Amino acid sequence: MESSTTTSYSVVSELEGTLLKTPKPFAYFMLVAFEASGLIRYTLLLFLWPIIALLDVLGYRNGSLKLMIFVATAGLRESEIESVARAVLPKFYMDDISMNAWRVFGSCEKRVVVTRMPRVMVERFAKDHLRADEVIGTEIIVNRFGYATGLIKESDVDRSVFNSVANLFTDRRPQLGLGRPVISGSQTFLSLCEEQVHAPVPSNYNVQRLHVQLLPVIFHDGRLVKLPTPATALLILLWIPLGIVLAVVRLFVGSMLPLWAIPYVSRIFNIRFTVKGKPPAGNLGVLFVCTHRTVMDPVILSYVLGRSIPAVTYSVSRLSEILSPIPTFRLTRVRHVDAEIIKKELSNGDLVVYPEGTTCREPFLLRFSALFAELTDKIVPVAMNYRVGFFHATTARGWKAFDPIFFFMNPRPVYEVTFLNQLEVEATCSSGKSPYDVANYVQRILAATLGFECTNFTRKDKYRVLAGNDGTVSYSSFLDQFKKVVATIKPFFK
Repeated sequence: MESSTTTSYSVVSELEGTLLKTPKPFAYFMLVAFEASGLIRYTLLLFLWPIIALLDVLGYRNGSLKLMIFVATAGLRESEIESVARAVLPKFYMDDISMNAWRVFGSCEKRVVVTRMPRVMVERFAKDHLRADEVIGTEIIVNRFGYATGLIKESDVDRSVFNSVANLFTDRRPQLGLGRPVISGSQTFLSLCEEQVHAPVPSNYNVQRLHVQLLPVIFHDGRLVKLPTPATALLILLWIPLGIVLAVVRLFVGSMLPLWAIPYVSRIFNIRFTVKGKPPAGNLGVLFVCTHRTVMDPVILSYVLGRSIPAVTYSVSRLSEILSPIPTFRLTRVRHVDAEIIKKELSNGDLVVYPEGTTCREPFLLRFSALFAELTDKIVPVAMNYRVGFFHATTARGWKAFDPIFFFMNPRPVYEVTFLNQLEVEATCSSGKSPYDVANYVQRILAATLGFECTNFTRKDKYRVLAGNDGTVSYSSFLDQFKKVVATIKPFFK
């Protein structure tokens, strides 16, 4: 039964194929396999896809689901699965949202999401972004050491979901149910609902008002850019060995050539630099205030300027500092100490700063630190952005030293650099403006140039969401670095 309007108090909605446009969860298990474990588990799950698809066609939906869960999670720490669900999956879920289904779901006061996927993979996204009150899904069995066995507690998933919904609504049946039409004779949660709307939800299903707003995903992690559907996952797998070779060649050639020659030679290796605006000439103690997208930002800026511009850094790895082709100076996060460092380097010539303090992948700018505005009036805002096809060049959970490699593993990376005019004296602290006003002004004009939105989020907000820490990278010995490399590679051999 379908109606034109709804004033429902409670709604129970299926995630796969309803709130999400994609009906099959295979790609999300591929993400867990790759991000929580590594390439071997990712490859194994991909090779099993024909069997999983055949089980679905033959009507063994429970069997195909259990096989995906086992291969993707067996032997992983529960905390690692939770980390991927918190930092990686929400971005891909959000990109797949059906807005028609969301409008109906968000118009109800009590909202419940049901899914065949493990609850741990869905709950964070459903509650934080879809604003769900409850999430019902399968439960992974975890041993006493905190490792997932790959098995689930439910033998019949649909029956378990049905019972969970019935137990949740003991006083009154849910008024609205959103879900896919029942193909088999099995009983689903929809039969418990007073009104049923089958996916895809029609666009003319009107709602009176939204009780909650869909919250965007501002911070996300993980190396994969595209959702690894079977075809995309196979393409990525075939590209990885070629990408590694290409990255090594690109890095080697880049280290051998002078900076001014890089933009011209890069075309041979399918790397594109798009430069707009007119940068200031010479080395006059100008402070380039840039948006921060990847660890490559200061290097790319030096490439397009044709000369080495020192940069101050916040939380890059020690190895990245050693391998950097330009001078870098680590800030201490102690305000007066950092101010002295920046003043000293500006006295020697031009300098690059990133007031956001960390990278952000989405079209948002984090809050700008006002420190740079206190130290000089020679401020040139620079809007930087990049586009890649397969791999992200930033990470909060992984090893940051691999960021340049992942950037150059992309088939056709593109960097866009836009130089804005140097700030007029009237727009700086010399005219009596506060450093915070100057910083906010620079943030606004850079956001307008890129088509981004300004936010008040900070580096600490990002790392607390993605990694559970404040984002500080401490100095460490070679042995510590080696141990971290081993820890990074170890999952590939599980």
